[in-house]
Amino acid sequence: MFAQLFRTKPVAASHHSGLRKCLTAFDLALLGVGCAIGTGIFVLTGIAAAMYSGPAVIVSFIIAGLAAGFAGFAYAELAASVGGSGSAYGYSYVAFGEFSAWMIAWILLLEYGVGAAAVANGWSGYFINTLANFGITIPEAWTKAPSQGGIINLPAFGIIWVLVLVLISGVKQSSTVNNIMVAIKLSTIAIFLAIAVGHINTDNWQPFSPFGWFATQPDGNNIGILAGASLVFFAYFGFDAVSTAADEARNPQRDLPIGLIASVTFCTIVYILVSGTLTGVVHYSDLNVSSPVAYALSKIGYSWSSTLVATGVLAGLITVLLVLLYGLTRILYAMSRDGLLPAAFSKVDPERQSPNRVILFCGSMISIVAGFFPLGTLAETVNIGTLASFVMVCIGVIVLRKRQPNLPRPFKNPWGPTIPLLGIVSCSTLMAFLPGETWHRFLIWVGIGMVTYFAYSMHHSKLRQP
Repeated sequence: MFAQLFRTKPVAASHHSGLRKCLTAFDLALLGVGCAIGTGIFVLTGIAAAMYSGPAVIVSFIIAGLAAGFAGFAYAELAASVGGSGSAYGYSYVAFGEFSAWMIAWILLLEYGVGAAAVANGWSGYFINTLANFGITIPEAWTKAPSQGGIINLPAFGIIWVLVLVLISGVKQSSTVNNIMVAIKLSTIAIFLAIAVGHINTDNWQPFSPFGWFATQPDGNNIGILAGASLVFFAYFGFDAVSTAADEARNPQRDLPIGLIASVTFCTIVYILVSGTLTGVVHYSDLNVSSPVAYALSKIGYSWSSTLVATGVLAGLITVLLVLLYGLTRILYAMSRDGLLPAAFSKVDPERQSPNRVILFCGSMISIVAGFFPLGTLAETVNIGTLASFVMVCIGVIVLRKRQPNLPRPFKNPWGPTIPLLGIVSCSTLMAFLPGETWHRFLIWVGIGMVTYFAYSMHHSKLRQP
């Protein structure tokens, strides 16, 4: 029985699927950019500056970017050598065995599922505000969860189902929608930078680091550059969705490393430019608002630009949602294909070549959570799941180099184990700066996952079958 827990899956078993291979390196890079540039830049930048880092939020983004970059190189090596759908789940299955793979997949479900519901809530807020700019109001009962005095957050519920229909249409169509939305989103950011850069007041950057590197307040909350980095890491959690597309990439050994590294590098540069400009235009203490980019433009007299930015944000958050839903369905698909979840989740529609049953299941669950539960406080829960999966991927690179030194590696990290080790240290450090309440929620989720594995998944695993 216990030998089963640590039995690994052969590398060759990761390469067979009925999914359509049609994504290029460019599509994969935009998949990462589509998910990573969204809530982090349009919402969390202001909160991180006002409450945690001050103008030094730039340094917070650099630290978070380095941690994500180290993990990105580890992902790239495993994606090129191991491949397969399911992201860190697939790599852990080959490197550590079934139980570790199950637990990392369970954590990824938290990351993608809760992340999608939280982003749907954020999108709803922007959508309601944009309609209000045009004189259209939705009754409050249809924009708030029951715990907030409403009936349902209908925009959050509805946008999930719109994107479910996009995903069911096929992966190439979904990729095209993502690429168009990314272009709108990046155009919005370019317009903001072009307008705002001429209004930077360097006095707003003083003091540059008002909260220092790290401090704990009397109420127990952590502040400072490092605490800010652990918050804004939410901005990077989407880029690993690139690795869930391995089974649908035309040339995964070449295209996945390019897509992963290009997306995290590009996003880091954009985050630094936007956060630096934002804190230069508006004093950091005024940025604790739900839409800091639009707020900054309205402060310098460009009210029409504020509406334009809100429109760009709507497009941006749609891409985040689309990629999160896509990644979630592919992880569940991979787990089902290995027997750890019911077989219905790995049925592929022969016409669309997409797993429609699991897409409909994910849409049902996430739309209910997004519509009936306020999830604004769960960004940190998403972060801890992301960081844990990044640590496992970095460890996986080191383990596989020891266990399978002759495994073909079309992309290999330079400088031996240095980069994976830096990834382990940096991501573990950011986890340490997350609040205790976040750790409690995380450990409860992990406990539920362990029970589920021993009650169902372990007995249905295909590795147990002759």
